[in-house]
Amino acid sequence: MKLIPGKKKKVDSSADKAKNVITSDSKFAIVEGYKIARTNLVFSLTAQNNNSVAITSWSKGEGKSTATVNLAISFAKMGKHVLLVDADLRRPNLHNLLKLKNETGMTDVIAQMSSFEDAVHRDVVSCLDVLTSGAIPPNPSELLASPVFAELIRKAKEDYDYVIMDTPPLGVVADTLLLKDYVAGFVLVVRERITTHGDIERALQNIHLADSKVLGFLKVGCDMRSKGYGYKKYRYRYRYRYRYHYNYNYNYNYYRY
Repeated sequence: MKLIPGKKKKVDSSADKAKNVITSDSKFAIVEGYKIARTNLVFSLTAQNNNSVAITSWSKGEGKSTATVNLAISFAKMGKHVLLVDADLRRPNLHNLLKLKNETGMTDVIAQMSSFEDAVHRDVVSCLDVLTSGAIPPNPSELLASPVFAELIRKAKEDYDYVIMDTPPLGVVADTLLLKDYVAGFVLVVRERITTHGDIERALQNIHLADSKVLGFLKVGCDMRSKGYGYKKYRYRYRYRYRYHYNYNYNYNYYRY
């Protein structure tokens, strides 16, 4: 994996990121990239006997939420019943990316101010339901550690084929690691020219210390015109390229895709 230190690229705005949510008009290479990621992740979840995964990154602005939405859509396109949960209760973004109302959501369900049925958005994409964050609470960590949240996720894992959670960046707050007991592991989003090797090392250390697992990496923000990023088969030049790898050695300082 080539991550170049030094001057960082400008991070896309929320509006720009919304344009990168895959649709029926998305380019073939991008859709296929997510299918590859999905296939490898299905094998990992099956091996763990757990149908829930958390998507995270080290810092904000790395494309984590966009990647989470696209991965959830890819799962739903298998015809599987998928629940996408916005568990980033400090800086939620899924409702912006999917253009959904966020008047009620997960925080309202946890606070028992709304039922799951009233809060969930059904069939945002065929087979994909979305539970947005709801109002930003003053105590996100306490809500994610509550018995009500635990019961919500337990029931969701029974009712859905897959539960995919968008979580806060590991390097910003500790909320993400509170979810370790509910998921098979974490997928770490890394962004070309933004994420550093040091960021990855710190993320792996935090997850390791929490006695959890990294199921793989999603690399985004690649310049397809750069040497080594061309697909002879497709001959497309896209801004985003997604690759997935689920085998890593924690002691390595260099991570290969």
